[in-house]
Amino acid sequence: MAEYVERPFGVTILAILAGILAVINVIITLRFLGFFPWLGLLDIRIFNLWYALLYGLLAYIWFWVAQMLWQVERQGWIFLLIITTFTLLMSFITMLTGGSWYDNNVAVLLSALILIYIMLPGVRRAFGTD
Repeated sequence: MAEYVERPFGVTILAILAGILAVINVIITLRFLGFFPWLGLLDIRIFNLWYALLYGLLAYIWFWVAQMLWQVERQGWIFLLIITTFTLLMSFITMLTGGSWYDNNVAVLLSALILIYIMLPGVRRAFGTD
């Protein structure tokens, strides 16, 4: 039988935001595979297997991090820090190589907010990373 874990409200919000970012990365992966051409600024099919693999891996990691945050595991906070930074880096690289702000704005804004929030003392205390 699993032990009950006291989950602070802020950590629940972080887990939900991580799940939302996972879904966003799945949609980005499908866009780089040529699906959903109407979601971007250009109504053309874009196929880029390399970006599709990277964003697919990123989506898997976001789902994994959301699950660890839901269980309030200390490693979840550390992986959230790493993956949020990596997501910001990937979005920046995508914009440098021809992507647009329109395609990356939600992921960048959510990642930046998460990065700021996880550095607050109360959140760090909840994960025991003080």
